[in-house]
Amino acid sequence: MKFKMSLLSAIILAGSVSVLAQPKLTGLQVMEKVYNRPFPKEMEADLTMILISSSGNQRVREIHQYIKDFGKVEKKIMFFVKPADVRNTSFMNWSYDDPNKSDDQWIYLPALKKVKRISSDSKGDYFMGSDFTYDDLGDRKPTDDTHKILREEKVNGEDCYVIESHPQNKDYMYSKTLTWVIKGKWIGLQKKFWDEDGDYLKSLHIKKYDKIQGFWMIERVEMDNVQSNHKTIMKLSNIKINSGIRNNMFTERMMKRGL
Repeated sequence: MKFKMSLLSAIILAGSVSVLAQPKLTGLQVMEKVYNRPFPKEMEADLTMILISSSGNQRVREIHQYIKDFGKVEKKIMFFVKPADVRNTSFMNWSYDDPNKSDDQWIYLPALKKVKRISSDSKGDYFMGSDFTYDDLGDRKPTDDTHKILREEKVNGEDCYVIESHPQNKDYMYSKTLTWVIKGKWIGLQKKFWDEDGDYLKSLHIKKYDKIQGFWMIERVEMDNVQSNHKTIMKLSNIKINSGIRNNMFTERMMKRGL
């Protein structure tokens, strides 16, 4: 009996030491896991954008988008399909692995028949009447902000880290964000934004996500702007992974040519 008790004590102690030895993640490490979550080399999908005004009026826009990872740069292009007033508008974003290189972005407006490069000063502008800025559509690297784990809590049945982030650049459009990150899945389930004056601005909520061919894919998000009482819903459908997207899809020529 004494031998069994000693053996049991040793097993319990060993287990306790193992638990205690597990390193705690920092806020930066959590956000790096979100940033580095596996994503397909190629992805094509239909995107429905629903704009809801403060009075409840809705505008629906249909988009087709392509994303491809070229190694040191990830390229995304969107083509507006419906309605007629935005048809053939296109948007392109190139995100770089280099932490010192910011995204390149372009938009093509058929009425002007010209591709316009989005300047750094314009990245705080809202994209096509939505509640997403051009910067929101780009690639913000974890080292662009300082991060701190505030607490852990459960949201919609998921155990989450709550991460507070502040920009390294004090002139950035958001003075602070809070992100609820699902442990293990490393999905930012919801996010709150404060404007440069420190006032609460808007919140992002992921309403639907699923694992497709081994990758966690976001299928529905909602952005609520509390200052303007305006909402944008984005829904992905007909997702195709690694279907063979041409390299020359991501050019200014294709932006003008359209689908």
